[in-house]
Amino acid sequence: MANTIPKETFPFLIKLSKNNNRDWFNDNKAEFKAIETKVKGAYNSLGELLNNHDQIDKVKVFRIYRDVRFSKNKLPYKTHFGGSFHRKKPGLRGGYYLHIQPKNESFIATGFWEPNKEDLFRIRKEFEMDDSEIREILNQTKFKNTWGGFVGDELKTAPKGFDKEHQAIDLIRKKQFIFIKKYTDKEINSKGFLDDVNTSFVNVRPFFDYMSDVLTTNLNGESLL
Repeated sequence: MANTIPKETFPFLIKLSKNNNRDWFNDNKAEFKAIETKVKGAYNSLGELLNNHDQIDKVKVFRIYRDVRFSKNKLPYKTHFGGSFHRKKPGLRGGYYLHIQPKNESFIATGFWEPNKEDLFRIRKEFEMDDSEIREILNQTKFKNTWGGFVGDELKTAPKGFDKEHQAIDLIRKKQFIFIKKYTDKEINSKGFLDDVNTSFVNVRPFFDYMSDVLTTNLNGESLL
C-alpha cells in the first residue's frame, strides 16, 4: 500500500513545466509512467483510508493531457496531478479532491463544486428556512481549525425569489460550497501526509451528513429516495 506521494513527483513536474512540449514528454514518457503508477497507488491508498469511515465508489486520477481545444493556453500537459474521490450516491452527497503541484501549490478540496439547479435551490431554501444547523457545523472548533470557511463563487445580491435582507443571505447567495486546505511541498513529502488528508476529510463529515440529509429530503423532511 503506497502511503506517500513519491519523492520524484515534484522534480519531474518542475522539469515538465520547463519543457511543456510533446517531444520532451515523449522522450521522458517512461519516467512519467513510472511516477504516475506510484501516484495512482497513493491515491488508491487514500481511497482505502476514506473507505474506513465513508463509502467511496470511485477513485479517479485525471489524465496529464490538457484539453486545449477551447483554451487560450495551448500547452499540451498539466503540471500537476489531480484526483477525485466520489461518494456513493444517491444517499451520500459531496466529494473529495487532492491536487499535487510543486512550489507549494498543492491542496485538498471538498464540498460542492457545481451543484445543479435543483440542488442549489433546495440548499438555499433550507438556509432560508433555518440557518442555525449549518452555522453550528461551520463554527465547530475542529471543523473551523481544519477548513476555515466557504470559498467559491457567489452572487453579489440575492438570488431571484429570495429576500436580500434575509439573515442567511450570506449563505443563500453562494453558488458553490467549497472548502480548501493548502499544503507545502515539505508537507506533501512527509510520511504522514495521507493520514493528515484523511483526518481532514473525516472532519468535514458533519457538513456532508447535513448536506446529504438536505438533498435527499423535501422541505418537510420527507425522504426523496
